[in-house]
Amino acid sequence: MPRVMQPAVYIMANKRNGTLYVGVTSNLGQRAWQHREGVADGFTKRYGCKLLVWYEIQETMEAAIAREKQIKAGSRAKKLALIEAMNLCWNDLFEQIAHG
Repeated sequence: MPRVMQPAVYIMANKRNGTLYVGVTSNLGQRAWQHREGVADGFTKRYGCKLLVWYEIQETMEAAIAREKQIKAGSRAKKLALIEAMNLCWNDLFEQIAHG
C-alpha cells in the first residue's frame, strides 16, 4: 500500500517562548520524530528544538511550501501568535499526531 502524502507546515521549539524552527514536510509524524530524536544534524538538533508546538495540514506540497515561506517571512510575534492560537500552553503535539 503506497504511503499517502499529507503536506504540512510545522513549528518546532526547544521550550515555551524559546528558539523556533519552521519547516515543511509530506509526513509530519515521521519528521517530528526525526527532530525529537536528533537523527539529522542541523538547526533543530543544535538548538534542541524537539517540541512540535504548531502545525497546519495543506492540500498540496506547493501550498505547504508557500505557507512555510509566508510564516518564515513574518515576525517572531506572528509566529508566537500562531502557536498560541492553536496551543496556548505550548504542549508537545507529537503524541496527538502520532496516534491520531
